[in-house]
Amino acid sequence: MFANFLIGLREGLEASLIVGILVAHLVKSNNRKGASQVLWGVAIAVLISILVGVGIAEFIEFVPQGTNEIISGIASIIAVVFVTWMIFWMAKQSRNLKSSLHSKLDAAASTVALIGVAFFAVIREGIETSVFIWSASRATGIDTNPILGAALGLVSAAALGYLIYKGALKLNLSKFFKYTGAFLIVVAAGIFVYGIGELQEIGWLPVLTQTSYDLTGIVTEDSWLDTLLRGTISFKAAPTLLESVAWFGYVIPVAYLYLKSNKKN
Repeated sequence: MFANFLIGLREGLEASLIVGILVAHLVKSNNRKGASQVLWGVAIAVLISILVGVGIAEFIEFVPQGTNEIISGIASIIAVVFVTWMIFWMAKQSRNLKSSLHSKLDAAASTVALIGVAFFAVIREGIETSVFIWSASRATGIDTNPILGAALGLVSAAALGYLIYKGALKLNLSKFFKYTGAFLIVVAAGIFVYGIGELQEIGWLPVLTQTSYDLTGIVTEDSWLDTLLRGTISFKAAPTLLESVAWFGYVIPVAYLYLKSNKKN
């Protein structure tokens, strides 16, 4: 639940800040009609993002056994690629995000253009969020209440975004995205391991299948500790050797590059 809450909070806050920047710039320019048009673009992007998430979830339920694992495994790995790119993109672009959005708005000369600026600014965040939340839900298990966690995160993000827009809340966004980005690397590693595990289960990766360690005696299945660890970091009590290699193979280089990029900023 916490992992999905964090995904919803971070991604939702990014989208909320983008919307706030767009609307504030238009209001400041005395273009309130343009601000309402921007909100139409945002609404369309949000609707499509929700439909993408629901569509993936429904599609998976009806595919044959075996195909389910293939799609889940590949989609989870792709989701990790998306979120890894997003983490580094946000770290690099956050300082210039406002000026970039302002330039695009100033260049938009029609209603369709304004709606398009808002739509394309939000749709990337929305689809990434839908796919990543779906993958995280598969990795953590339904008993961790992943959908509730994601919903609470998105609602919290919308509330924070509104308060920031109104000037009622001051938040150190640089630190917020820095620390949540670091935690999302760990979450992404768990989802990556889940994807590898699904492909291993159907025989696509028939190597290093022996158990690397077994903590089921301490973290018993469906216990509160098992639910907590799966809900936060997609923890597996008895992973295969390949899954362990995949976890460290992802976390070590990505965390190193992330810390290195943050030092430059």
